[in-house]
Amino acid sequence: MDQIQWDDFAKVQLCAGTIIDVQEFPEARNPAWKLTIDFGSEIGTRRSSAQITQLYTQEDLMGMQVMAVVNFPKKQIGPFMSECLVTGMPREDGAIVLMTPTEPVPNGTQLC
Repeated sequence: MDQIQWDDFAKVQLCAGTIIDVQEFPEARNPAWKLTIDFGSEIGTRRSSAQITQLYTQEDLMGMQVMAVVNFPKKQIGPFMSECLVTGMPREDGAIVLMTPTEPVPNGTQLC
């Protein structure tokens, strides 16, 4: 595995945000949710497509605080424009477990 320098890591804006809307995404190739996430007043709201339907229902996700990369370029996913990358880790069965703060933090707080 390649090592990176601190400056490389510092370029990634990985922030906490609260999911404020969850919609079905029937056009997605793999089952996914369309998420709207509030990252606070400086960053604002961003949308993301997330293939997390195996573990999370719409009800589970509403109000959940997640960690996302907010400084990637926008990415077109079918008819949907993704504006951030929600982070997670795969279980052995391939289901994605979201990365979340263990305690609430202000929306927009950057990982340090």
